[in-house]
Amino acid sequence: MLCDLDGVIWLGDEPIPGSADAVASLRAAGHPVLFVTNFSFAPVEETEAKLARHGIPAEGAVITSAQAAAHLVEPDDRVLVCAGPGVEQAVEARGAEVVTRGRIDAVIVGFHRTFDFEVMTRASAAVRNGARFIGTNDDATYPTPAGPIPGGGAILASVAVASGVTPIVAGKPHRAMAALVHERLGGLSPDTVMVGDRASTDGLFAVQLGCRYGHVCSGVSRPGDAVEPRPAITGDNLADLVRQLLRP
Repeated sequence: MLCDLDGVIWLGDEPIPGSADAVASLRAAGHPVLFVTNFSFAPVEETEAKLARHGIPAEGAVITSAQAAAHLVEPDDRVLVCAGPGVEQAVEARGAEVVTRGRIDAVIVGFHRTFDFEVMTRASAAVRNGARFIGTNDDATYPTPAGPIPGGGAILASVAVASGVTPIVAGKPHRAMAALVHERLGGLSPDTVMVGDRASTDGLFAVQLGCRYGHVCSGVSRPGDAVEPRPAITGDNLADLVRQLLRP
């Protein structure tokens, strides 16, 4: 199983009831679980630690859009990061340098809460001057317990409009993230299921990977919402969906 996090495992810092037990049930039945998230802000070890606090051991089982974006830059590139520390970590792990001025080879934009006019000005100017323009993801919103807030895609769109350049997007449902999943797993089982709460991201990612899509209504969508592409299986939440998958 490939499993989204926000809207599937948790909303903000609040766990979605039954998710930890659902992951444990899958693993007990012999089904590996890999967490694939478009949330690029946090370093990988912070996401793994957060999963552990929610009762889900996940060391080595997390792939982020920050990592996918970093795979689109070259070692020794000078990269302007208009995103969070997770992107900075991934860029440095790639062997590239995080910079704020001078020669800029690439600009990576992702979710962060300190985005302002000055950051948009610096990032759009670098893109207009020829830097490669990369977005960690194009999710317009981010689910929280109080409802959706602007996501990384909203920030990305502002830099795109200001620069007049269309970005390359790394995260789900795009090719860079799919390539990273294939690289990590060495291929996909024909029984693989991608589980998410946003069909326009997770459902299309399942199409990109050529696997089944499992849709849950615990995040940005609600029961009765139109879902396209159509999922192979739908549940109120991860626990409900896993009960259906493991049913004899």
